[in-house]
Amino acid sequence: MIAQSARHGGRPLRFAAAGAANTVFGLAIYPLLLWSAPLLHTHYLVALGIAQAVSLCFAFTTYKLGVFRTRGNIAREFGAFSSFYLFNYAANWAALPLLVELAAIPPVLAQLGFTAVLIVGSYFWHSRVSFAGGKR
Repeated sequence: MIAQSARHGGRPLRFAAAGAANTVFGLAIYPLLLWSAPLLHTHYLVALGIAQAVSLCFAFTTYKLGVFRTRGNIAREFGAFSSFYLFNYAANWAALPLLVELAAIPPVLAQLGFTAVLIVGSYFWHSRVSFAGGKR
């Protein structure tokens, strides 16, 4: 890990720090939306959509500026970046109602499980696809 970090100018360490910030932000915004607006507590999927959109923009910004530091085409990078999350969001949207309504798992706990899955493939995808074309 140290040799890889030196070879990539500390990118894996920056990715871990950005990932931690994005995870805290992403995990915090969903329950904040649920707990701050009674209507969103009832309509937890609306809260999920808002949280995902805001978290996506926050994560793109931290990874582009803080981790990969690319000068690539923002529209192309955002499209590639977003495609990774769109698959995850689709799975989340399909599974969350099943977990909440059928398995009686609280929405916040169900989201914790999806966050763990998201972290696993994120570095690989973003380093090789999202930000691969605009290296400095």
